[in-house]
Amino acid sequence: MNDTKTTNTLLLIIVIPLIFYLLKILSFIFIPLILSMFIAVLFLPLMRWLNEKKVPKPVSILVVISIVIGVLKLGGELIQLSSSEILSADSFFFEKAETKLVKLIVSTEEFFGIDRLKGENVLIHYFQNSSILKNVGSTLDFVMDTLSMTLMTAFFAVLLLSESINFQKVLNSTIFNVKYSSVKTFMKIENDIITFVKVKFVISLFTGIGFSLACVFFDISFPIFWGLFAFSINFVQLVGSVISILLLSLFAFIEIEPTGTLFFFILTITAVQVVMGSILEPIFMGKTFSLNVITVLVMLMLWGYLWGIPGLIMSIPITVFIKIILEQFPKAIVVTSLMSGSDSKVNLPWNKNQK
Repeated sequence: MNDTKTTNTLLLIIVIPLIFYLLKILSFIFIPLILSMFIAVLFLPLMRWLNEKKVPKPVSILVVISIVIGVLKLGGELIQLSSSEILSADSFFFEKAETKLVKLIVSTEEFFGIDRLKGENVLIHYFQNSSILKNVGSTLDFVMDTLSMTLMTAFFAVLLLSESINFQKVLNSTIFNVKYSSVKTFMKIENDIITFVKVKFVISLFTGIGFSLACVFFDISFPIFWGLFAFSINFVQLVGSVISILLLSLFAFIEIEPTGTLFFFILTITAVQVVMGSILEPIFMGKTFSLNVITVLVMLMLWGYLWGIPGLIMSIPITVFIKIILEQFPKAIVVTSLMSGSDSKVNLPWNKNQK
């Protein structure tokens, strides 16, 4: 028995890195698959409601596709509006911004004792050899990869919604032996994912609106762009809120003088982010996503390393999905307790009769 246990442990140590290696190598398949699963889960209640109304399944799928296209079109209109807002800015704004940015870089150089060739343009020195500006090919590759992943995501989502791939049956045949366990687990995953997306969307929306209103009130340029940026990046747990505050504060520092106005502006956007992300979001989430901060940060780094930006966005739902699966096994109670940061026992079916 000891030899068997040791063998299983060694196999587990070998298999886990191999799984993560395959997840990284085959990311072009797994990212659209996981993302399509989340999209399908969001629309499953609507599909069930249409099924109860005797609506044919092809029509129901067309309804879902129409909703997704409408959301994408609305997002495209907002991006176009924010782009027009930036392009309509006069040349005086860009000259002023360039002057403030140069002063900021020079002050940073003096503080850290960085030597630069005298007479050389600061912006050219730091940005001329930037790969972002120089590598047009990588930008085109990124666009093509995004387009291909979008098409694959749409394809997998249609398969899931049409039940060509039944995720519940997959759980039953691979992880659970009892049908009741797979059904119950699938319903919990569905409810938690829907709760996460709804709460995250509403919180991100009001965060974006709050940033836009703060920009309008303090006369900061491009309020639509900053509101859209705050809304989008807020889907990255923890990190997104910090990035939005830092970038907008830096932009405000470049645009306006470092006086009390700048201080109150930074204080305002920080208060918006704290109220939305640190107070209201946990209240609305409830115990759905009971993950401690260490677990969230580790999973953000792990999935961000494996899948980049999509991994950062999907890291929390994937982590909760794994946690829900582990909660169904008594031997994993220590792991789930560590993930949730709770010393109490997890609410498992076999613990209901225990006091």
